[in-house]
Amino acid sequence: MTLMLASVTGPDEAEIAIAGGADIIDLKDPLRGALGAVDGETVRRTVAAVAGRRPVSAVIGNPPSVAATVADLADAGVANIKLAIDRDDAPACIHALAALTGRVKLVGMLFADRDPDLALLPLLAECGFAGAMLDTAEKDGRRLLDHWDLPRLRDFVTACTQQGLLAGLAGSLEAPDIPRLLLLNPAVLGFRGALCGDAGRAGPIDRDSVLAIRGLIPPEHAAGLAGAVDYAFLARGYTPDRQGDVTDRVFVHDFVLPVRIGAYAHERAAPQRVRFDVDVLVMRASRPTQDMRDVFSYDLIRDGIHLLVAAGHVPLVETLAERIADMLLAHPGVVKTFITLEKLEAGSGRVGVAIERTRVAARGADQDLAP
Repeated sequence: MTLMLASVTGPDEAEIAIAGGADIIDLKDPLRGALGAVDGETVRRTVAAVAGRRPVSAVIGNPPSVAATVADLADAGVANIKLAIDRDDAPACIHALAALTGRVKLVGMLFADRDPDLALLPLLAECGFAGAMLDTAEKDGRRLLDHWDLPRLRDFVTACTQQGLLAGLAGSLEAPDIPRLLLLNPAVLGFRGALCGDAGRAGPIDRDSVLAIRGLIPPEHAAGLAGAVDYAFLARGYTPDRQGDVTDRVFVHDFVLPVRIGAYAHERAAPQRVRFDVDVLVMRASRPTQDMRDVFSYDLIRDGIHLLVAAGHVPLVETLAERIADMLLAHPGVVKTFITLEKLEAGSGRVGVAIERTRVAARGADQDLAP
C-alpha cells in the first residue's frame, strides 16, 4: 500500500500529523530546503513524543561526517534516515554506510530537477538501503510533475521495485497530484507544503490540511504487480456512495500525443501524432462535491492514455481504443465511454476509429455522449 509521509519541524507538528492520519513522521527544517536537517535535541524530543506510534524519519542534509550523523540518529531512535546521493563521492559514501543498514533503514534521495543518476539504484540495493525517494531540490513553486511526466516516474518506481527498494515520491506535491501518482503504486508519497494550508511550506502544518491529504490516499490502496499500473485505481473517485441515476460528463478533447501505432512496417520506425477525444459518463457522488475525493479527474484520463501509449507499439487504433475503454470502465463509477482516435499523419482526409462502450446498465446511460 502507499504510505503518507508528513514532514514536520518538531514534536508539536508531529502530534498534528499523527492526529491527521500520517503514516510516517519525517523531521525536516523546511526553511532550509529539501535537505534541511533539524538539530539533535529536536530529533530526540520528537522521537520521545511520538513514542513508537509511528516510525520517525529524518533527513541529514550534508554533514561533515555522514556515517557519524547516521549513527547518532539511529541511536536517537530514528527509524528511517534520508540522505542525498547526488554527490561526487556517492558510490564511496553508499559503500561506507552499508555497515549501518542493520541498525536503521536508509533511503537514498534523488532530485528530479538535478538529472539524477538512476544507475545508483542497484548499488543502493547491494549495500542494504531500504529505498530511494525522488524529490525536488529547488523549492521554487514547481512540482515533481513539472519536471518528470508519468511514464518517466513509472520507470523510476519500476526500477526501484526491480531492485527490491521501496520507491518514494515527493516534491511540492498537491492534492490533485495524489490520484495521478497512485497509478504508479509508489511505496510512499511525501508532503510538506500541502499540509500547511495557505501558509505554504514555511508555515505550520494544520490538521484540516493533513486530513484532506490523508483522505486522498486510501488505506486499502493495493500495490499491485511490480512494475505494472493497476488501472482499477484510475480516477477511482474516493467517495464510496454514488447516485446511479445522476451522471456527469467528463471529457478530454483534442489531446494529441506521438504514438507508435500501425500495422505497416514503416509505422514501427517512428511515432506518429494521434488525436484523442474521450467522453466519460460518471455517476455523481451522493454528497456535494467538495474536493478531489468526489471527482473523476480529466487529468487521470490524460495520464492513463499517456501511460498506455508509453508502454510500446500498438498494432491497431482499434486496439488502443479498446484499451482506453477498459481502463476507464474499470472504475465502478463509470457508466459509459465514447472514444475517438484520429491518426493525423495517415495521408489526406481524417482517419481513425470511434467506439462506444458501456460497463453496466444504469439510468442516465442513454445520454448522448457525442460532442
